[in-house]
Amino acid sequence: MALVVQFFMLAGLYLTLNAQFIAVIQVLVYAGAIMVLVVFVIMLLNLGDEEKLKENFNIRVGIAIAFGSVLLLQFIVIFLSQTTGYQSFAPNSITQGTVEGIGQELYTNYLLPFIAISIVLVAAIVGAVILAKRKID
Repeated sequence: MALVVQFFMLAGLYLTLNAQFIAVIQVLVYAGAIMVLVVFVIMLLNLGDEEKLKENFNIRVGIAIAFGSVLLLQFIVIFLSQTTGYQSFAPNSITQGTVEGIGQELYTNYLLPFIAISIVLVAAIVGAVILAKRKID
């Protein structure tokens, strides 16, 4: 579950960088497909050794508390420090990664490769439908 949250947080980071297309692809590919793969792998594993996990529980809690306190200390230092030299970019000055920028590039500079890939994909879909239809009949 933490991995899914991390994927959504990374997509949020992409949104703050004004890269909407990359954020949507991040959610669709990683949070969708990769997490389904992880769930299937976990389901296929034989996780019957719960006793071994209980033995090391106190050690793990101590390590988690130590790392958590170090992380909290880092957050306190970051928020209390004075930052200078921070540059902000205007949202309109960055066009890379936006849906509009990708669309403009695909339909102007890369129109011929885009059409060629479209034809190849349509041929692959038609071939898959024909092969699937033969097996059903």
